[in-house]
Parts: sequence; structure tokens; C-alpha cells
Amino acid sequence: MLFVECNGTPYEIGYQHGTAAKLQISRCIDFYARVFLKKSKQNWREVLENASKFEQQAKETWPAYHSEMQGIAAGANKDLLDIVALNVRSEIAFGLFSDGCTALAWHTEKRAWLAQNWDWMTEQKQNLIITKITQANKPTIVQVTEAGIIGKIGFNSNGVGTLLNAIKVHGVDSTRLPVHFGLRMALESASVEEAVQRLRSYGMASSAHILIADSTTSLGLEFTKSTFADCLPDFAGRVVHANHLLLDHPGETDTVWLKDSLQRVPTMAENANKLGKEPSWEDFSALFEDEHNHPFSICRFETNESGSGTLFNIVMDLKSKKAVVRLGRPTEVEETLNLEL
Repeated sequence: MLFVECNGTPYEIGYQHGTAAKLQISRCIDFYARVFLKKSKQNWREVLENASKFEQQAKETWPAYHSEMQGIAAGANKDLLDIVALNVRSEIAFGLFSDGCTALAWHTEKRAWLAQNWDWMTEQKQNLIITKITQANKPTIVQVTEAGIIGKIGFNSNGVGTLLNAIKVHGVDSTRLPVHFGLRMALESASVEEAVQRLRSYGMASSAHILIADSTTSLGLEFTKSTFADCLPDFAGRVVHANHLLLDHPGETDTVWLKDSLQRVPTMAENANKLGKEPSWEDFSALFEDEHNHPFSICRFETNESGSGTLFNIVMDLKSKKAVVRLGRPTEVEETLNLEL
């Protein structure tokens, strides 16, 4: 997996990202052009028209993110709206386009676990990269992301980490914060409390669940274009989530787009309950190898029916600020990367 180190101004960070991942970004754009056409009947010109609404909002409200996307575009020799479209891919199809995964946060005496399988179409695995971002007056970030996207799944030098679960609720509000901007904003925060406060202050443009944790606490932030709800740790200090709303969101209706999500949550909870109070790294990681209800399992396998497979697993310990990324299904590991801040 390509590892890209970025530092400097937002534009410089973006330019380094775009230059290093030029090939992956080009493939990302081609991939999403095909997916948007198939899933939402939008050609790339129509996608860019939708992206332009978010571009103007970003320029006015989140200028650092706008500048970073400009840098990515310049480095990759792409138009700015191509890069904006990647970053607001969850919003462009009006809340009808997402990827799946199973996520777990678990605080024990010795560890602050944060981990997930990220599930999507296998073709996109080749376009996953790791970016390490060093910025003035902000924490250093290391994250797994799709090439060209500025915020995703990872942790920072303050020990704050993020995971993402896609949720399909109809509707989008282009004046609010896009999901991947929200992930980046959380990764620029000093604590769970600060991250949640910042995301709530802007409101979110579409629906998803971001599981945020630091060395002492965790919180699952469910949201739609008009609502927020907090998934708090259970009696064992755990938050488990997948791809459906667990809490009530007045006025919003969950499509439960992946019906197997309803099974993956209790399966993960039940398996975690068997591990005791202080699991080893190996035993904790094995939670994500579960193939119950295959191919619709926690360790997902792509078929015509399932539509996606697990592209990577990440296990973080936010107390030690370390992570292990396994590329591919965690039962069929193609590459292992150790991350540390």
C-alpha cells in the first residue's frame, strides 16, 4: 500500500498527496465515474455539477480543506471538481451511495481499542493509500484513505481515532459538513469531546456513523442531514456499530441498505463477550475474521449478491498510539503495515 508523507501548508500537503498518488487518484476517479453511473444514473459531468455546490461551501466555510483539495488536483493534474467529487462522494448521490463495514471501540484497563473492517468493491483496494499529515498547530495524522480523499480512518498524535460506517438515509444538505470532511475534522481534534462538538456545530450533510475514540473514552456519533444521536459505551466499555441506525432519529427513516448489518452487530458483541476483560492483540484482531453468515459476514466476501468484500482491517490502540493495518480480508492478508505516532 502506498505510504505518503505530507507536511506544510494545506496546499503543500495536498500537492504532495496528489503528486505521490497520481495513478491511484486517476483510477479512483474512473472507478467512481462508473459506480455513480451504475448506482445513481449520473454521468461524470452531472457528478461535477453536484460537486460544485460543495466546492463553493468548502471555499467559504472550510478554506483549509478547499486549499488542500486544490493542491491534490494540481499534484495529480486533475480538475479541482474531480477531487471535490471524490471527497463528497457520500453526499453527491443524495444519501443513496455508501460503503459498508463493522466497527468496534473497547476501552480496557490497558488498551483503548478502535478497530474495523472496511468493506467495499474489491476493485477499489488498489486505490487505498496511507497518508501521514503533519501540520502547524494541529496534531499529526496517520490514516488509511482512498486516494484523493482528505479524511478517512486513522488516528492522531493526541490519541484520537476515527472509524466510519456508511448508513443510507435519504437526503442531503450541501450547506453542512460532508462526511469525509467530518472525519478529517475529528482527526484534527484533541479529544472525543472536541471532535463531537465541532461536528455538531456545523451539522452533517448526509447520513453515516463516525466512531470516535481517544485514550479514555469513545462515542459513536450517528447522524443524518437533520439529526444527531450518541451511541455510548455499554457495560463493558464497548461501542459496536455497522451499517444501520441504532438510535431514534425523528423525521428520518433508515433504509437498512445492508440487511446483514442487523446480524453483524450482535455477532461482534457476542464474540467480544467471550474474550474476557483484557484480550490480547491477536485475540482482539481475530474478532474481525469472523465468517458467520458468509459471504455477508464481518469478514465479508464479495459476490454478486453481497456486492462488496472486506478490503482492509485496522486495529488501533489509542493509548500506545499504534495500529496494525491488514490489507485484504483478514483471513487472507495480502500485506501488513505497522503504524505508530
